[in-house]
Amino acid sequence: MKPAGGSGECPVKKIVIVDYGLGNLRSVRRGIEKSCGAPVISTDMDEIASADALVLPGVGAFRDGIEQLGDLRDLLVALSRTVPTLGICLGMQMLMEWSEENGIHKGLGLIPGRVRRFPKVTGFKIPHMGWNSLSLPEDSHPLFEGLSPGEYMYFVHSYYADTSASYTLAETEYMCSFSSVIWNRDMVFGVQFHPEKSGSTGLRLLKNFLDMV
Repeated sequence: MKPAGGSGECPVKKIVIVDYGLGNLRSVRRGIEKSCGAPVISTDMDEIASADALVLPGVGAFRDGIEQLGDLRDLLVALSRTVPTLGICLGMQMLMEWSEENGIHKGLGLIPGRVRRFPKVTGFKIPHMGWNSLSLPEDSHPLFEGLSPGEYMYFVHSYYADTSASYTLAETEYMCSFSSVIWNRDMVFGVQFHPEKSGSTGLRLLKNFLDMV
């Protein structure tokens, strides 16, 4: 199988999609398969601990996601020190320190900042749903290899990550400018959009993540 947007053979890597009861697991798996990966979906702590890379998807409310993680929470924090990790949508938000969704709730604390609700602005709908563009940094990161400024991704969310420029790899405009791609300045990344639903551009980003593993 050839990787999306590139050439060469697919490397053999163990990519584990963490199943904690929330998220579009099968579409994420298909996206990774198309991007040159052979992922497994797992709730097993030993299998998760043996991964070469972790993907934390998610759809739903922050509090539910954190509660559903249960004992996996401490494991993911420990693994993040050595295992490349990608959070998608709710999975991205759970990487943050805190969320204001339905009260104040503590996240995994892997990336500084807070998850906030979009303000009410006339002419804008909540949730932010549909295609929107990424403002990429001048000094390109390997995660964006082959992508151009203004590339479009597919979003569905009512809350956004509020973090500093130091932990922001890309921004998007909707009512305000928000961090749509974040990182811990090492190998933990979060994307607010759904790369698995963002066509060839999203698949390329997934492949770029896998290429860094």
